[in-house]
Amino acid sequence: MGTALITGATAGLGLEFAWQLATARHDVVLVARDEERLERLASQLRAAAGVRAEVLRADLSVRADVDRVAERLRATERPVGLLVNNAGMAVHQPFVGGDLEREEAAFDVMVRAVLVLSHAAVAQMVPRGRGAVLNVASVAALTASGTYSAHKAWVRTFTEGLAVELRGTGVTATALCPGLVHTEFHDRAELDMSGLPEVVWLHADDVVAAALADVRRGAVVSTPSVRYRVASAFLRTAPRPLVRVAGSPRRIAAAGRRRAAR
Repeated sequence: MGTALITGATAGLGLEFAWQLATARHDVVLVARDEERLERLASQLRAAAGVRAEVLRADLSVRADVDRVAERLRATERPVGLLVNNAGMAVHQPFVGGDLEREEAAFDVMVRAVLVLSHAAVAQMVPRGRGAVLNVASVAALTASGTYSAHKAWVRTFTEGLAVELRGTGVTATALCPGLVHTEFHDRAELDMSGLPEVVWLHADDVVAAALADVRRGAVVSTPSVRYRVASAFLRTAPRPLVRVAGSPRRIAAAGRRRAAR
């Protein structure tokens, strides 16, 4: 049923995308930094789903690695019909006084790589008249939570603009904007979210299933769950000073800790 390329495929949403696409009988190209984890996942997918699973080790903060992934996307043999730009990283530092190299690496992974890989993918898809690009943004795109929020805002706006440009080509672009999801992302960001109530959390399998359904129907923005669609509507219409005060993930985590302490 075609080939999907997934960045950040060995953990979190990327891992769930790999499993759901493979079990739906899509061949997969798995992209991540850890070759051992990539090979293990590829072996599991081949055994469990009987699909072709390619491994492409790449650090998307390194331009030469991004170029190698772009070359695979431009290939006409076993062409990629779905690109999932999922790779991301948490900087877990303030911008003022923070390490600029970490900021640049995050920018390269979550902005530049999305730009370059989307460009390579659609260059191959448009002449064939079919294909899809799914870029993982976030509800944080509507907040003011530092450079992460800025990166995800770029992804969302870029994807909307790409969808307009692709109209009528048979190729679609979708921005996935989930809220809080149970993955290891917040642990890596050193954010203690344990005090937040379970109702605010989404599960990776539900998020991925909703995203893939939205890709199939050609949705431009995919926001899984009614509660986060309501939250997004509020963030789009709320006074920006209020959004700036309330939107920081560290502030959210602090609120959760206060709740847990009561």
